Amino acid sequence: MSDVHGDGGSFELPKQTTIYDVAKAAGVSPSTVSRTFSRPGRVSNRTAAHIRKVAAELGYRTDRVHQQAAPTHTHMIGLAVTDVTNPFFFSLLRGAEQVCTQHGYALMLFDAQESGPREREIFERALPVLDGVVIASSRLSDTALRGFAKKVPTVVLNRVVTGLPCVVSDYERGVRRALEHLAGLGHRHVAYIAGPPASWADGARWRAFHEAASDLGMVDCRLGPVMPTVRGGEQVLPQIHEHKVSAVIAYNDLIAIGILRGTAAAGARVPDRLSVIGFDNIFASDLVTPRLTSIASPLGLVGEKAARSVISLIEHHDEQADFMEPLVMPMRLIERASTGPARA
Repeated sequence: MSDVHGDGGSFELPKQTTIYDVAKAAGVSPSTVSRTFSRPGRVSNRTAAHIRKVAAELGYRTDRVHQQAAPTHTHMIGLAVTDVTNPFFFSLLRGAEQVCTQHGYALMLFDAQESGPREREIFERALPVLDGVVIASSRLSDTALRGFAKKVPTVVLNRVVTGLPCVVSDYERGVRRALEHLAGLGHRHVAYIAGPPASWADGARWRAFHEAASDLGMVDCRLGPVMPTVRGGEQVLPQIHEHKVSAVIAYNDLIAIGILRGTAAAGARVPDRLSVIGFDNIFASDLVTPRLTSIASPLGLVGEKAARSVISLIEHHDEQADFMEPLVMPMRLIERASTGPARA
């Protein structure tokens, strides 16, 4: 409060409601409040009506908006990933960056390090300076993601969140094709090597695996979970031997590469002893020995689609709730040397 002094003493000037007060009460960013009053066409009708209602209740003077408004457009988009060192994100990042550059946006990369709390902290700090955000393989709850989407245009990758724009891969088709390949090689006892428990994609891949294995008359099991790293693949080997399976499909290529390394270190050979299939077809899949069979999705195109979607939300004011169906990207099996006939 400010004190004003006169001959009769002092009095306090009433506190004026600011754009930041309105933003906090409405659950949106200050830039969204600014756009509501200064550039109405840039905010959806539903969001604008909510902000105007809150502003009226707080006694906010809209004629002051230009004096205190936050920047209405930063031309910055955030891309949050679970592990920046995972090669899975390399092509995805390149695809998103190219589209952002074409449309005059800068792309900021955030590394959640497989931590939900860290991911939440990153968003809470960064959202005020972002026009939009792409969230890849989030470990947060659907409720948390919807909460962020109320504040800034949001697109989700590798996960389905009802009411939000989502880009996912066709896991059912990809996994079924991989199991058909193994069945054709005579494999009947197969295992899925699970990744992080908080991963939506892990659950979707396991369900696709179990359903396809049942349809093909295969005996299946789920092993793990393990960290989505080479070390995680090495650590799951005792479980593989215990269950006496002849083939495995891993949550990702890094786990599969760890299985290759661990098997070789034990003096056994892939695919003579065990057939191994990974997920994502990262560049290292073609460099290891034996070369890794992998289920591939067009990761560069996934990144491009996500960037175009969030830019459309920013520039054309599409309602997030209008995206009722996820965009499903095709998958295919890349056959290499890590799969072979089952031992008699």
